[in-house]
Order: sequence, then C-alpha cells, then structure tokens
Amino acid sequence: MPALMEADIPGLPPPRRGKVRDVFDLGDALLIVATDRISAFDVVLPNGIPDKGRVLSQMSAFWFDKFESVCPNHVLTTSDADIASRLSEFGGELFGRCTLARKAIPLPIECVARGYISGSLFKEYKAKGARVHGLALPEGLQESQRLPEPIFTPATKAQTGHDENLSFEQAADLVGRETAETVREWTLEIYGMAADYALSRGILLADTKFEFGETDSGLIWIDEALTPDSSRFWEAAQYSPGGPQPSYDKQYVRDHLESVGWDKRPPAPELPPEVVRNTRAKYLRAFELLTGRALSVGGEILEGAPRP
Repeated sequence: MPALMEADIPGLPPPRRGKVRDVFDLGDALLIVATDRISAFDVVLPNGIPDKGRVLSQMSAFWFDKFESVCPNHVLTTSDADIASRLSEFGGELFGRCTLARKAIPLPIECVARGYISGSLFKEYKAKGARVHGLALPEGLQESQRLPEPIFTPATKAQTGHDENLSFEQAADLVGRETAETVREWTLEIYGMAADYALSRGILLADTKFEFGETDSGLIWIDEALTPDSSRFWEAAQYSPGGPQPSYDKQYVRDHLESVGWDKRPPAPELPPEVVRNTRAKYLRAFELLTGRALSVGGEILEGAPRP
C-alpha cells in the first residue's frame, strides 16, 4: 500500500495539517489522523514512509495507556469501530492510524527529557561548553555518553524554521512557573519509567519529547508518546559511546539527508526507495521490540521489520 500523505474524510471540513498529523474538529473532540508524512530538520519531505502513521498512532496508544497513572492524557479511543461509528465514511486507509482525542490548548513549549548526550544538545555542548540551557553538565562528555542523571531541556515549538532549546527559566516565563514545574516533573517521571521498561526490551531510550495542553480540568499529555519520530531508540547490545549509535528511529533519515549535502531548507529532496524501505523496517521493528507484538491492521500483520 502506498504512503498516505494526506487524509481527507468526506463529510468533514478540511483538517488542520501539521508536519505529520491531520486534525479534524468534530466539535466535542478532535479526530487525529497520523499520516505517513515524515519531517526532518523541521521540513516535511516530499515522499512518505508507508505505515509510519500506524506505528506512531498505535505505539502512542500503548504508552499513553501504560503511563495513565502518571498524568492524564488526551485519548478517548483509538478503536477503528468506535471512530467509524461517528463518521459517514471511514476508508481502509485510515485503519490503525486514528485517535479520537480530548480538546486542549497546547503549551507553547516541547518538553524534552535526555538521559544521554546526543543530537542538538551535544552540538551545543561542543560549541558552548559544559553550561548549556542553564544546566551545568560534566566536562569532557563524549557523544552518546550517558548523563549522570536525566535532564529536562524544553524547547520552543516553531511554526516555521527550527525549534530552539530553552532554559527552564525561559520555559517558566512562557507558561508560568507552576505549569513548568508540573510538566518537568511529568516529563522526567515518564522518561525514567519508559527508559527502564525499554531497557528490559533491549532498547536504550536516549531522549524523547512530550507535549502537554491545558483543558478546563487541568493539564493533560497530548500529541504523541515515545515514538520513533519523537525519541531516540538505541540498540542496547551495540551501545558504545563516542559517536552515533545504531537506532530504530528517524535519525537514519537525518543521516541520509546530511550525507547528500542538503542545506536543511525547503524544498527537501525525495527519499530514495532504499531509504524508505529501511526506515519503514526500523519503525516496525521498534514497535515490535517495545510493545512485544507485531503491528497489525484489521487482523493482518504488517511485514517488513528486520529480524535479529
């Protein structure tokens, strides 16, 4: 089946399209459809990864359910049958990729937890030294090295251009200190529990990002949960600090785009078929390893994950 790049549902007004998700307003709730679009360096790529949206939707459902005791979340249901009952038409291309969600006003920050130094944090650490984002990190850390304890590094949510890392004080100025303290606590608690669980499945959770929103009844966890789009999943058996790590996440796509010399400005180059196949396989394998089951749609198992 080809990649689903846009979701259009007869009888509903056009959705709000994000980088990956198409969001339909049903009045009393939101219908969130995870498409197969993929972004890198905050730019949506011209071709997608088949079944990627299903991985994101079903993996998020797994984690939201697992950590419901830590904080409330936006999920009302991910049942295709329940969602289809509310719509005049519900095509097969939507199976396994939809969430009926509570409405919330998103906070203007992303909440990032890091247990290892990698990505943008390591680049800034090399450029600026041990004190970054208001945190005093140890001297002499290697790329991908485990941090003494997990840290909270919030970031802006840029509508255009690149997100920017913030200090905790800057985040508190944006959302209020009480809210900032609450989401920091939730972020680090969920990260710690998820990292312990992932390690039991042979995966190191290097870092991940969360989003939270405000409702009349208080803050809730929204958007997605611990997916290959929002996290770095490293293979524990091959972990070796000092450079990039074998992973089951979007880093593979970023590495390809950097290898072809793209300047990280739109338009992005199209991903070659091999990169599409390998990315799909990595996402499916991440789902299998972390949930303990193969991804299925309508009872049919989706093949394509690499075997150990």
